Amino acid sequence: MADVDATDACFAPCPRGLEAALVEELGELGVAGAVAVAGGVHFTASWRDVYRVNLYSRLASRVLRRVARARYRSEDDIYRLAKTYDWSQWFAATATLRVDIVTGSGRQRSALRSLEFVTLRVKDGICDRFREASGVRPSVDTRAPDVRVFGYLDAHDCTLYLDTSGEPLFKRGWRSEAGEAPLRENLAAGILRIAGWTPGVALLDPMCGSGTFAVEAAQRALAIAPGRRRAFGFERLANFDAKSWDALQAEADATAETAARDPSAAALIRASDVSGDAVTLTRANLERAGVAADIAADIAPKQVDARQVRPHAESGLIVTNPPYGERIAIRGEAGASDDDDAATRFFSEFGNTLKQRFAGWTCHVLTSDMNLQKKLRLAPDRRVPLYNGAIECRLFRFALVAGQHR
Repeated sequence: MADVDATDACFAPCPRGLEAALVEELGELGVAGAVAVAGGVHFTASWRDVYRVNLYSRLASRVLRRVARARYRSEDDIYRLAKTYDWSQWFAATATLRVDIVTGSGRQRSALRSLEFVTLRVKDGICDRFREASGVRPSVDTRAPDVRVFGYLDAHDCTLYLDTSGEPLFKRGWRSEAGEAPLRENLAAGILRIAGWTPGVALLDPMCGSGTFAVEAAQRALAIAPGRRRAFGFERLANFDAKSWDALQAEADATAETAARDPSAAALIRASDVSGDAVTLTRANLERAGVAADIAADIAPKQVDARQVRPHAESGLIVTNPPYGERIAIRGEAGASDDDDAATRFFSEFGNTLKQRFAGWTCHVLTSDMNLQKKLRLAPDRRVPLYNGAIECRLFRFALVAGQHR
């Protein structure tokens, strides 16, 4: 028996490792009943709440609304579930459509052999429903669809979700894609939350790249809603409440305008890089994200090697995602015999800088190099497993004290 549109149940996927932080954030946004599971958070929400989470969440990757669920044994059962549901309440047959299917892991993994075939059967069920009702069926657009439908398969149940976000929420609308490092914006925001950073606390990223940490921190300090400069999938749904959405946007603008009158909360954010192009790019990204040009220049003031940085406050947080070995060599260590030698020497010298100049600070380093602490010659007091996309990483925390050594 299919469970169709039974509740206002939603699911917000997020980078693995940020589930607890997302529960906390949703609570701050006034969302009730948030429960963390591997890879995201279940919660219940009105449509206004859905709009609000899309606009304000810094950690979620999407907001999905559950529309149908049923037990299955074969792909035909999933086809029937998709065909039974009345999709016309959300979009017309003239809309373009994309379907994505994922499955659980371990014991929750589906026994069906081909997720591609399941995707096809869900798409066929939706399209056949429209064709039988109106003689017209949606066309498929995998790149820029009007509507996205997600399906989740565990070992026994198929759940269908309507995507309310459109593009993933980590795409804030400020990033220039060309030549930028792949640290996702919502992961950066989650790391800042895990690190305990709050506006007014000194923050330094000495290897800022495209400035993702700096942008996320500055937007939070200046009360700029992360989704203010982009469009959302819910704007294309038949039940879209433009009046309610306009009111939420006006509220976000008013809050940001008030914060802009006193930018002191962003005054202790700093970002630097050995690459002058990276510093220029960081400033440009800050401005595209809504940060005033003079504040952006103060946040990313100059080009400097990470081994030469100095603290701009007595205490604070260093949060950084260092470049990989090959990029270390490109950034001034080309004389080393190979990339590993360059990286080892660089991080050893950077570790010395931390020990000698940053006593009283705490350093958080995101890396996929599980031996980075050995290269830094520092002993981490915390290791948080995180994923940047499919890349397994660790967030190492080092409490820095004078004369520290491993």
